Amino acid sequence: MSTYKSLTDHELFILMQDGDKHAFEEIYERFNGLLYIYACKMIPDREDARDIVQEIFVYLWSNPNIQIKNQLSAYLYTAVRYKIFDWLDKNKSRSNYLQSLEDFSHKGDYVTDDYIREREFASLIEKEVALLPPKMRIIFEMSRQQHLTQKEIAEILHLSDKTVKKQMSNALKVLRLKLTSFLMLAVILLLR
Repeated sequence: MSTYKSLTDHELFILMQDGDKHAFEEIYERFNGLLYIYACKMIPDREDARDIVQEIFVYLWSNPNIQIKNQLSAYLYTAVRYKIFDWLDKNKSRSNYLQSLEDFSHKGDYVTDDYIREREFASLIEKEVALLPPKMRIIFEMSRQQHLTQKEIAEILHLSDKTVKKQMSNALKVLRLKLTSFLMLAVILLLR
């Protein structure tokens, strides 16, 4: 059996075609683990991946007249890939349905709650922005809502870049302080 380990894949394949069981076993030992890992990368269910690889080896042993044009490894990987494509086609609709059902069961109940919390948080931010001092509020809104750079804001308002930068920094500090308590409450509610 140790002499089989020293043979090339092509030599083993020729012996296997002549019915040499030990040559087939060596091919199996060389490629089974690698093909299984390859299949697992594309199929989430490990049992299905194992079944696909086993089907390839059963086919290989059952059909000794197979003609391989390139390397045995290339043939085996290609055969597994096509088997996986067949499996995916057969399981696509079933998988999509199950995934949709699972997603709904995990997220369905929370969609409304999340939307309400999101709207409440957006409303709270708007209120806090409205309470900023006028110049600070205008600069903040130009930056965040109109997406203007500090330089553009400075040019429009005839201010220095440093003034705009300082006003933005102050606005963010004020909002951070006021909204921290709300964020802590939201995190606590999400963790429930």
